Amino acid sequence: MPTGNQSTVEEFILLGLSEDPLVQIVLFHLFLIVYMATLAGNVLLIVAVRTDKRLHTSMYFFLANLSFLDVCYTSVTLPKMLVNFLSTKKSISFIGCAIQVYFYLLMAQTECILLALMAYDRYVAICHPLHYHIIMTTAACLFMISMSWLSGCINTSIDMFFIFSLTYCGPNTINHFFCEAPLLLQLTCSDSSTTNILKLVGTAIFLFIPLSLILISYLRIIACIMKLHSGRYNAFSTCISHLLVVIIFYGTGIFMYIRPEHSVKENTDKLVAVFYTVITPMLNPVIYSLRNKDVQRAMKRLAILLVTNKQNTGLLMH
Repeated sequence: MPTGNQSTVEEFILLGLSEDPLVQIVLFHLFLIVYMATLAGNVLLIVAVRTDKRLHTSMYFFLANLSFLDVCYTSVTLPKMLVNFLSTKKSISFIGCAIQVYFYLLMAQTECILLALMAYDRYVAICHPLHYHIIMTTAACLFMISMSWLSGCINTSIDMFFIFSLTYCGPNTINHFFCEAPLLLQLTCSDSSTTNILKLVGTAIFLFIPLSLILISYLRIIACIMKLHSGRYNAFSTCISHLLVVIIFYGTGIFMYIRPEHSVKENTDKLVAVFYTVITPMLNPVIYSLRNKDVQRAMKRLAILLVTNKQNTGLLMH
């Protein structure tokens, strides 16, 4: 992809969430705790799925991949954000900004597809239970995950080509806490109308096609559940956690990316961005754990095992 060789801009200034030094110190500690909680929760969920044989199904395979995506997703923006809270010059290099945009878009677009795959998995489990293990084989799940990453890579690479083939000659101040593509396009000296249209179309495709598949899956799930004479709640309860994650992820994504430019409000945008880049990845393992007894048991066993190993290690040291 082009790396902006024609550009005179060598770095961008990220204004962040606040210019008040005291507020920045408070925010640093707050977001550090959130980041540690996000890493701990998602990594614990991944390890629990990997180590508990009862969780070796396609549903939990997709869930572990969602947790891996959330770890990567939040790690794209939060570490730099934490550094800038303690820095007087809140800058990011041009190449650093390009890398941040690339991986942010890659993780977001891959997660769009993954959430659709998780909805399809629930549809097969509820509407075709006798064929579930025939359809959702290990090979099929690996193929689906591979295609979600490949699709994300291809679309992100196209986006990056158009975004960074433009010339950036100033200004270089971004009123945000990370390099986000729509705000970056506002700083270009080139005509970005074509790029904006292509970006809007690409975003709409990656948001609405997976969202349409999710809606179709749940309409069919509801139709199947309504035919049941008993056990309706138990059948649908496995979907509630996924629905909550979909509503949060797609709701904030549509608010940020599918709207006219004149409706942009910078302070509101930053608050919404905090929600989908910081809060949502932390909440996902909590949402799935609260609604899923199998995950609760696996994580409790893992936590007990970790505490026991730590105590045994301490006794050996003494």
